[in-house]
Amino acid sequence: MSLDNLKPAEGSVKKNNKRLGRGEGSGKGGTASRGHKGAKSRSGYSKKLGFEGGQMPLQRRVPKFGFKNINRKEYKVINIDTIQKLVESKKIKKKISFEEFIQYRLARKSDLVKILGRGKIDISLKISAHKFTSSAKKAIENAGGEAIII
Repeated sequence: MSLDNLKPAEGSVKKNNKRLGRGEGSGKGGTASRGHKGAKSRSGYSKKLGFEGGQMPLQRRVPKFGFKNINRKEYKVINIDTIQKLVESKKIKKKISFEEFIQYRLARKSDLVKILGRGKIDISLKISAHKFTSSAKKAIENAGGEAIII
């Protein structure tokens, strides 16, 4: 095989030699294979997502239920045992702030952080977060630490 005898695989190239809408003599003039009237015959037509030909779309047919609170605050939760693992791996010593949570990829800049009380903590730490559960706050203070709300 060399560059002078390269060609596409059999059946992979389909070439339609008829150019649409180039006059009656071409055989594809007039409606240019789009049929008569209707949205699909117009230029610039694009079907809307979920459009079912005028039938009521599924998304509107299905009943809605429940309640979505538009003021809900979503918190990124971090358990005390996760913080204890960071202490054991000597990544943190005396305090951990929101910037460290971002640095160790436990949260993103736009997240709100809530500390949960699963696990034990052995060292006294100053932990800064947006919210604490009562069990987490109690565990931190029992270890001699401080829970600081940002």
